[in-house]
Amino acid sequence: MLRIVSLRLLIFTILFASRLLLAAQTPVAAPVPVQILSAKKVFISNAGTDSMSMMVFKRAGDPDQPYNQFYAAMKSWGKYEIVSAPADADLIFEIRFTAPVGQYGSISIAEPQLGLTLRDVKTHFILWTFVEPVQGAFRKGTWEKNFAEGMSNLMADLRHLTASTVATADSTPK
Repeated sequence: MLRIVSLRLLIFTILFASRLLLAAQTPVAAPVPVQILSAKKVFISNAGTDSMSMMVFKRAGDPDQPYNQFYAAMKSWGKYEIVSAPADADLIFEIRFTAPVGQYGSISIAEPQLGLTLRDVKTHFILWTFVEPVQGAFRKGTWEKNFAEGMSNLMADLRHLTASTVATADSTPK
């Protein structure tokens, strides 16, 4: 009798553990807001830069470099119609560039990054946010290469998200 109970307990434990392992191996994808997946028109907003970054961009001769390059990347992608007024858009894409200072012991290091926020036009709620680091550089050519790589990574993030087929449970925008 004890042997049968032990065997049943062992089988139950194995089945339960295997079910937990199987569930852990196949994570369920969180839904992407339907507004992102169904949008056709976007307004691109220049959310600017922080003061330290602004000085660097002004010295380089293009204080709106993040906005200009993001706008150009979106135009060349062609997925969305870019509109000139927020009221005409399905989504608002806010592009920004910041260089928050990170503390590493007694050393402070600027950590440049591109940020993109996707907002719903009707509710003004943030639907999604991306942040991509941009390697710092001392040479202009290296900086341009690093900035282009950061922008390319940001666009890849956006492409990946919009290629998703997992929408929210209620798939009709209100």
